[in-house]
Amino acid sequence: MPVIEVKNIRKYYGDVRGVENLSFEVEEGEIYGFLGPNGAGKTTTVKILVKIIRDYEGTAKVLGKDLREWGKDYYNRIGVSFEFPAVYSRLTALENLEFFASFYKKHLDPMEVLKMVGLDKEADQLVAGFSKGMRKKLDIARALLPDPDILFLDEPLEGLDPASARKFKDLFLEMRESGKTIFLTTHNMYVADELCDRVAFIVDGSVRLVDNPGELKVKMGKRLVKVEYVENGSVKTAEFPLEGIGQNEEFLNILRNHEIRRINTEEPTLEEIFLKVTGRRLV
Repeated sequence: MPVIEVKNIRKYYGDVRGVENLSFEVEEGEIYGFLGPNGAGKTTTVKILVKIIRDYEGTAKVLGKDLREWGKDYYNRIGVSFEFPAVYSRLTALENLEFFASFYKKHLDPMEVLKMVGLDKEADQLVAGFSKGMRKKLDIARALLPDPDILFLDEPLEGLDPASARKFKDLFLEMRESGKTIFLTTHNMYVADELCDRVAFIVDGSVRLVDNPGELKVKMGKRLVKVEYVENGSVKTAEFPLEGIGQNEEFLNILRNHEIRRINTEEPTLEEIFLKVTGRRLV
């Protein structure tokens, strides 16, 4: 049974569309990427799923129960980190987590969570002196406190240096391996490509396509093999159809008689696929 089931959700802000005819399912233990340009309905969708927005049409079930039937205990089962960190500047990092931990029936040890996100050495520092990246780490730590079954993340790697981003990618993958579900919204196609089991393309408030990133590349890519090789001191390239590549004499001759620099298939990026499917760019 999917852990998130959304069917025909409709939400308008006066005459302005939030989402319309929105339907999708998220399976347990997957990282599900929700991708779309600004104004596509990503934020509205997340706000519905975390019960910030309640006046919508249609049905949404989370963990087998209609959202409208969930009470305050719902927040013991989910963790939420929006794009802009929700932490208190006048408290230390540890005081922030201890304060938020008091809201839950059960929670992880705040100090251990700070270690998970790489802020244990800054535990007693005031958040007022934190950089954007440090605030983002603390906000994700806050979302991890209840040891949630489902983690909602909005641009989770925004503002992080490459080493910290790698640490969080590994953390999210470990969470998936332990059976956690992650609902991820991002503009960063490299992040989505690396982390997501499936991605959904949302445009004008509804989902246009859902699939595995690798499968999308296979289905929509050029079935070509590109070879970069050295001939007479110069670097040259050649392309060959993927079909029958093992019997292609010209291709085999290059492999036998030349120094090979690179061989790769010609595949599109997720952003190129998004543009092809929707006619829109992600910015």
